[in-house]
Amino acid sequence: MTLAKLKIIPRQPSNLEEFEVLFNPSSYSISKSVTWKSLSDSLSSGSSATGETNLEFNAPLLNFGGGNSRVLTLKLFFDVTEPINGQPIKDVRELTNKFVKLTRIERTGKTPQPPICDIRWGNVTPRNSDFPFTGVVTSLDQEFTLFRRTGEPVRANLTVVFTEYLLPETDQRENDPEFTTWMVKRGDTLSLIAAHMYGDPTLWRVLADANNLADPRQLEIGITLNIPKRH
Repeated sequence: MTLAKLKIIPRQPSNLEEFEVLFNPSSYSISKSVTWKSLSDSLSSGSSATGETNLEFNAPLLNFGGGNSRVLTLKLFFDVTEPINGQPIKDVRELTNKFVKLTRIERTGKTPQPPICDIRWGNVTPRNSDFPFTGVVTSLDQEFTLFRRTGEPVRANLTVVFTEYLLPETDQRENDPEFTTWMVKRGDTLSLIAAHMYGDPTLWRVLADANNLADPRQLEIGITLNIPKRH
């Protein structure tokens, strides 16, 4: 069985094509910080905001201050000393420059900016897993370690950091108890799902809009769709 490759998929309106890494990472890291703040700066000095002492507590009382973006770090290895899929590659930068392009401004949308990307690895993952991950490149380190006699690099180590990018409406849908979900199985179409969930196959566009599907006819097996409640 062929091992699934990690994919980078630039989102529209980007003109960049999706691509796979040359070698899957042997490991990856993902982190998320959550902010909690003292109820008052005065708590740390031993009194509460109302002037009452706080000596009965071992630590100041905390208020939730919000969540910060998840950060995905990939360490990737590239080697073109041998042909890739039967095709010789003289310079490893033919591959690594695909990541460089993710840091460059594109003028394809309303706001000039680097592309937002979906990072996928494998087809079926539990809900709230690390993948698929939607984010933007916030750091790229390239180290070239082997060169041809003519100077072209043929091996490289890349450290790529993606910071999570959340659309407010998507985040709200995922945390709204009035929304339910559907995991796509082989043979599913939006019309079939709409018929099952709403009793009306013509409401497929509601599902397409709710999930920001670029091509509603192509559903990837294993992805989870948000199903908005119909009032």
